[in-house]
Amino acid sequence: MPRHACIDPQHHVHDAEAFVAAVEAACRERGLRLTPIRARVLGLIAQDGKPVKAYDLLDRIRAGNRDDDAGAGAAAPPTVYRALDFLLANGFIHKLESVNAFVACHHPSTAQHSVPFLICDRCHAAVELEDKQVVAALDERARALGFVPQAQTLEVHGLCARCSNL
Repeated sequence: MPRHACIDPQHHVHDAEAFVAAVEAACRERGLRLTPIRARVLGLIAQDGKPVKAYDLLDRIRAGNRDDDAGAGAAAPPTVYRALDFLLANGFIHKLESVNAFVACHHPSTAQHSVPFLICDRCHAAVELEDKQVVAALDERARALGFVPQAQTLEVHGLCARCSNL
């Protein structure tokens, strides 16, 4: 059975510009508005390739704005957080709760969805596992206990294959 890209530890967003373009297309299809600041935040997350914190995004936006005329250095935390909220709500990024950071979703054309993550504690790489069986098993077990799940966050910490061989 061929490996799905999302369970391949090397799978991540390789081309930030193409990723933002895919999200722009998804927004057009869904009738959503990808504002310039939302696209900028998304592009920075996609470029990073690893989980990135909100204040790191803010610093990068401010640094970039110094080189631009568009609101030189005027980005404020609420601006970044509103952009992150939009991107999260529409399934374009994921928040890694345990490290309070954000990663690009490998499926920008799909709606918000739950996925488990493997997070390396040494290099900070995060692998998005699209494993519907794991998500379904957690949901099913919760419902069997009378619990009505609203969202799932499953993050497994450890060492990636590269770091565990160092």
